[in-house]
Amino acid sequence: MSEQQGTDRQKYEFKKVIEELDDYRGSGTQLVSIYIPEDKQISAVVAHVTQEHSEASNIKSKETRTNVQDALTSIKDRLRYYDTFPPENGMVVFSGAVDTGGGRSEMVTRTLESPPQPIQSFRYHCDAEFLLEPLEEMMADQGLFGLIVLDRREANVGWLKGKRVEPVKSASSLVPGKQRKGGQSAQRFARLRLEAIDNFYQEVAGMANDLFVDKRHDMEGVLVGGPSPTKDEFLDGDYLHHELGDMVLGKFDVSYTDESGLYDLVDAAQEVLDEHEMLQDKKLMEQFFKELHDGDLATYGFGPTRENLNMGAVETLLLSEDLRKDVAVLTCENGHTEREFVDRGDALPEQDCSRCGEPMDAEREDAIEHLMELADQRGTETHFVSTDFEKGEQLLSAFGGVAGILRYSTGV
Repeated sequence: MSEQQGTDRQKYEFKKVIEELDDYRGSGTQLVSIYIPEDKQISAVVAHVTQEHSEASNIKSKETRTNVQDALTSIKDRLRYYDTFPPENGMVVFSGAVDTGGGRSEMVTRTLESPPQPIQSFRYHCDAEFLLEPLEEMMADQGLFGLIVLDRREANVGWLKGKRVEPVKSASSLVPGKQRKGGQSAQRFARLRLEAIDNFYQEVAGMANDLFVDKRHDMEGVLVGGPSPTKDEFLDGDYLHHELGDMVLGKFDVSYTDESGLYDLVDAAQEVLDEHEMLQDKKLMEQFFKELHDGDLATYGFGPTRENLNMGAVETLLLSEDLRKDVAVLTCENGHTEREFVDRGDALPEQDCSRCGEPMDAEREDAIEHLMELADQRGTETHFVSTDFEKGEQLLSAFGGVAGILRYSTGV
């Protein structure tokens, strides 16, 4: 399994848990969410939870008091499984009594380890809903981008990691203002000013190269912002390392070039970032449609795609990001197995075996996990496709959310 595939699977599993937690509601403020950074000692978290447990004894409502204390006890029990510090990137623990209807509730506890981005700060939160926004922002990860903002006075470089802007380095220039009265000749002053500008651009490029070059294979691209003509002069002058120059996705008008300018740059570039995020999706869907209409290396639908996966014939498995289906695995006493694609939440089918007529028992599996498991075993790359563009929407609505580009034609 490739590193990207492992990341995609982890993201899907996270997304599934987030969607489950998003449906839960508690009475009053009794659903507890704790965000724990990787450098926060577990013992300190346990001490905090113990303190909250003690303070919860002051809650007037007996039901709320009991539910909050039970949730905190459950969290403490989970934390005992960890050593001195949480796993890489930290962890999040959710616990609370969720409404199940008819005035009844059920205690739910979930732990999410090593989210896609590091948890920045410790947060303890009680509410009628679990606190999910920080995780949802991480799941909307747009990758790693280098950021440069500059004018002739100052410059800042940093990262865009997912949705998070991270300023890293800054520089101030020694470029003098426009020609002042008296003193040096206008020509000499202009020459010195151009030299100072050139030296400053070299300094900014040096900062960017130091920060970005080693990470260039992990980066999605570089964004450059500032007033005209500064950013244009900087890019047209080929000051950046040539590989970074090839990765510039666009230049954008930005008024500020201090740290706040990095945030302004990301806002200005949002359309380009959204487009870039879907670039790979669009390429793969165009390849799929080309094979569908002009070739014989396309498969779609759960049954045919699964059959091709089993044969090891699928090069790339395409799954819609919005696919929410299960697989009903039906078995009879004679060992025959059949599978059906079913809506999540629907009752499992009751039917007799098509081969021997015996009654079949049914079990439910998550469709995406089922297909990704097969893909892993057959060396197939899995790619999740957004529904935010026409062909991505068609994958879900017209092809059932499951398709594949084949290594060779199978006739299936």
